[in-house]
Amino acid sequence: MKLLRIALATLFAAAWAVQAQDYPQRPVRIIVPYAAGGGVDAAARVVAQHLSTALGQSFIVDAKPGGGTIIGTEMVARATPDGYTLLITGGSTMSLLPLTHVGKLPFDPLADFAPVGMVSRIPYFLVTSSSLPYKSVKDLIEAAKAKPGTFAYASNGVGAMGHVGTELLLHSADVKMVHVPYNGFTPALADLVTGRVSMVMVDLAPVSGQLQARTLSALAVASKQRSRFMPEVTTLAEAGYPSSEFEVWLAMYAPAKTPREIVARISDELSRFVASPAAREAFAKLGHEADAGSGEAVRQRIVYEQKAFVPAVRAAGLSNAK
Repeated sequence: MKLLRIALATLFAAAWAVQAQDYPQRPVRIIVPYAAGGGVDAAARVVAQHLSTALGQSFIVDAKPGGGTIIGTEMVARATPDGYTLLITGGSTMSLLPLTHVGKLPFDPLADFAPVGMVSRIPYFLVTSSSLPYKSVKDLIEAAKAKPGTFAYASNGVGAMGHVGTELLLHSADVKMVHVPYNGFTPALADLVTGRVSMVMVDLAPVSGQLQARTLSALAVASKQRSRFMPEVTTLAEAGYPSSEFEVWLAMYAPAKTPREIVARISDELSRFVASPAAREAFAKLGHEADAGSGEAVRQRIVYEQKAFVPAVRAAGLSNAK
């Protein structure tokens, strides 16, 4: 019986290997759990266009927004694990939702997916109004400490990365500020310019024009390394606030139990593309930094962030933080 099981396992493995060589034989759907036309959708279309050319089949981006990315993500978790339904989503879906979602998630970020590889990183900058006197992060933090409870910061929504990322900095700096959530960055930036709020953590796309016009100033970038888009801007760690680094990042996933050979085939092609000058240029137009990384690197990042964000989530008063 044991020999029979080994023989069958070998047979199935050989069959999957042959199928992986022929993959894909029909169009592949890439689910994006965000609205069409946004930054994640645009990045997914860059990836889809390359995979379509490289693998000889259509890779079709299908936007399925709703539920704070839960609806589209669950669709992939429950899809047939054959490589014909994939997911591209932000790291917050896998790292933050388990900490902030009220009740039990309908999927397990680590158990229900096979990470394929990294796609891109979106650096977030600590931005303030140029009319305010703060020339550094330290200036702003010390002013907030001197008048506790009177400084406010904006975010693009409760539980969003801009919210939790800011709380990560405030926890590191041992200071409290009032959180003012907005429905997106546009209204938040309007109040930042007028001084109703003192700062916001934001990606470059919504603020590039105001930074160039010098109505807003970037005091630091929250990434571990300086951004190629604004290399003159210091990191939070360089500014004296280590353990407060964060960034939005995108990765591709397949449903768990997708044959390893198929995952490896997609992963190899994805990594090859993301490491190329063409990808670097295409993502730069979106305000993203191309970031080639293996499926295992994605998994390790999820595990790390699910632990690292707990203090910030707890400080923000969000649910499920343990």
